[in-house]
Amino acid sequence: MTGRRTIARVVLLSNPAAAAGHAEPAARRAIARLRAHGITVDAQAGASAADSLRLAHAAVLPSSGCDALVVVGGDGMINLGLQAVAGTSLPLGVIPAGTGNDLARAHGLPRNDPEAAADVIAAGHTRTVDLGRVDAADGTTRWFGSVLASGFDSLVSDRTNRLRWPRGRMRYNLAIAIEFANLRPLPFHLTLADGTEITRDLTLAAIGNTSSYGGGMRICPDADPTDGLLDLTLVDAMPRRRIARFFPTLLKGTHTTHPQVTTHRTPSLHLSSPTITAYADGEFLAPLPLHIRAIPGALHLLAPAP
Repeated sequence: MTGRRTIARVVLLSNPAAAAGHAEPAARRAIARLRAHGITVDAQAGASAADSLRLAHAAVLPSSGCDALVVVGGDGMINLGLQAVAGTSLPLGVIPAGTGNDLARAHGLPRNDPEAAADVIAAGHTRTVDLGRVDAADGTTRWFGSVLASGFDSLVSDRTNRLRWPRGRMRYNLAIAIEFANLRPLPFHLTLADGTEITRDLTLAAIGNTSSYGGGMRICPDADPTDGLLDLTLVDAMPRRRIARFFPTLLKGTHTTHPQVTTHRTPSLHLSSPTITAYADGEFLAPLPLHIRAIPGALHLLAPAP
């Protein structure tokens, strides 16, 4: 569903550290363009993730008087914004300035062009889309917009977060090499909304509201963020040599025809595997088990006109 809003005042929240510091100049350029459109911009930057989340929640309050929350950064910064605006009437605007930008890619938002992204916000066209909601065993709830990852990919993220050297992309590459050397079958149990139970060893389980993660890797290539459903991609446990040949197919989105890949579509599921954590939109969520469901129309996104 689409609509149109008048955007006169926004709270713009940035993460100066996103994309190795590239978010800060992107924020300055977007602010200048929004003000050129006559929009009042309340620019803010949290001192930490918790402080940024506090600022995002404050923007949603009626007393803030803003017409949209605008986030500048990558998928992680968008994910932070989702925690505040999900299920509310306040639209989210995005100035993509990250490395992966999978949420921006999924919704056709301008990437690497802060002025064009600001123009989209100023135009006020909204698109109502689904979000994934995650309920953890400890009672906490988180929202996600793109893909929830668990298994080999979440183990790589765990390892990356533990490493202190090297920096940047090389740290992630080193984490992949270490986890690949330690690759083992991971016992998973899933229960889908219709009662289907899946119990078997997997390499990974991905739950997609949109199609890609990791900067365009189309792990759930047919996911549609407006159908009220989540797409599941399950990759069976395989020997390392076969996995090494398999992974390049993920980049093309052709892996779903592989005999050791199964896909499902469901409005909700329960996901469990001992010692495995989950990440979504590139951010740590919680250890499994998790209950995951699609919430139709949970987000009003400022997007290009249809």
